[in-house]
Amino acid sequence: MTDYSQGDQQQTFPSYPPPPAYAPGPPAPPVPHRRERARRPVALIVAVAIAAAGIGGGASALVQQLTQDGGPSAGGAVDGTSVAQSSKGTVAGVAQAVSPSIVEIKAASTAGQSTGSGVIITGDGEIVTNNHVISGASEITVRLSDGTTYAAETVGTDPGKDLALIKLKGASGLKPAALGDSDKVRVGDEVVAIGSPEGLTGTVTSGIVSALDRDVTVSKEEDQRQRDPRQGWPFEFDGREFNGDTGRSKTTYKAIQTDASLNPGNSGGALINMNGEVIGINSAMYAPSAATGSTAGSVGLGFAIPVNTVKADLDELRDGS
Repeated sequence: MTDYSQGDQQQTFPSYPPPPAYAPGPPAPPVPHRRERARRPVALIVAVAIAAAGIGGGASALVQQLTQDGGPSAGGAVDGTSVAQSSKGTVAGVAQAVSPSIVEIKAASTAGQSTGSGVIITGDGEIVTNNHVISGASEITVRLSDGTTYAAETVGTDPGKDLALIKLKGASGLKPAALGDSDKVRVGDEVVAIGSPEGLTGTVTSGIVSALDRDVTVSKEEDQRQRDPRQGWPFEFDGREFNGDTGRSKTTYKAIQTDASLNPGNSGGALINMNGEVIGINSAMYAPSAATGSTAGSVGLGFAIPVNTVKADLDELRDGS
């Protein structure tokens, strides 16, 4: 207690300690809650990416898939062939994936022997090709990309669409091609063509889709096989005949035009998008009318039957129509 004297009076007052000086402390840290949880997937992906760097390209591709679409990718094709993720979008990747599904077809008839191409669509040896490749044939021999040969028989033909289905005898475990959607094809899309021009099995060329819905007219007559197969199959476009006389019996279909190099023997082979899916069956090519023999080559005007036409026709072909 402290004494304070004023005359005769003495007053006492309680003594209190001085209040502590105010010093504001740091703000309390925010409660993490949702923000913390939201960051966890990012941290997980970073961790996967670090692991991927040590493992190699395959894991890196997985990280890319997770960040882009949240799950594994199908690699381009839905069924059949598929392009490896590391090679997707390249001609080399498409060629490696689809070449085992493309075959060389030799068709013998009374007029001689001609060579074309075909596309494997089932593991037990169903093959789509052009009708004009096997029309009138008494014997059909097919050579796979690995050199294996099979005898084949005609299952069904559709001269009106210039399509045919043949079947290998005794085949199994083959690699079928993936059939795409030709309705999604756009002018300017990159494409790859694989076939057996001049008997050169597995030849790969590339280009773009030059136009869509071109009216191409071809002959349905079997006697057209008597022509020199190196001249190409006769067809009409824009009122003009190419590669000879188409004859009296004709059919017209809507075709995909491409500047990928096509030559005699490419008929029945595949036109493929950059995902490794078949979008068309190569069927006609323009060669200069003055050219003869092996000099009759592609000048960048080739035509393919849209694959959706093929898919719509398969049941009838399988029924032997």
